[in-house]
Amino acid sequence: MIKIREIKAKSILSKSQVYDYALNPYVGCQHACVYCYAKFMKRFTGHKEKWGEFVDVKINAPELLANEVKRKRTGRVWISGVCDPYQPLEKRYMIMKRCLDILVDNGWPFTIQTKSALVLRDIETLQRANESEVGFTITTANERIRKIFEPGASPLSKRIDALATLYSKGIITFAMIAPILQGSEGLVSALKGKVKYVILDRLNYHYADWVYKRYGLSMDSEDSFFSQKGEGLREAFEEEGIPCQVVFEL
Repeated sequence: MIKIREIKAKSILSKSQVYDYALNPYVGCQHACVYCYAKFMKRFTGHKEKWGEFVDVKINAPELLANEVKRKRTGRVWISGVCDPYQPLEKRYMIMKRCLDILVDNGWPFTIQTKSALVLRDIETLQRANESEVGFTITTANERIRKIFEPGASPLSKRIDALATLYSKGIITFAMIAPILQGSEGLVSALKGKVKYVILDRLNYHYADWVYKRYGLSMDSEDSFFSQKGEGLREAFEEEGIPCQVVFEL
């Protein structure tokens, strides 16, 4: 059972090493992905629960954002760095929905990264946005593998359909294949005509080592696996005319 706590944050736009700012409306994530790099957050939040079994809801995030966009220099906002902004609780709290309205109304660009088809709820707001984009993290085309590594996230078919819908509405879309998992080869044909570009990364793969052992999945050494898979995927995407950025050394 997930422990849900409503909290009031002191600020909502934080400095980001990826974009100008990061906006995280939640602490913790119901998707419970076993490889998630954001597990480090537990060192600062004091949660005793396992990752995926707690979520803190920043109920004052929209009010904070409305104030901060008027005081801070306009910049691109990463939504989100250490949680999924469209995890299941968002359907109830609608914090992201209200934050998006604020960003759009004030002309702030943003990059959404999610694993949830719930983002389609806000498609009308996204169509009004300026210089903004929506990316889905999709690590494999194999639903069995997805269930092992991303137990709480939307099924692969729903993510791919969501990308297709957003793309058809003129919204800039991308896919983040990170980490590259077994079964990722099928993503080339699945994503064709649905994304503007693709990013490949290995992330901190050691978080998922135990899963391979537990479920008897085979994998060569990490370096050779990522080098071979990364190079093969990059070539395959570019053959289809889809720009592909590899953010780790092949």
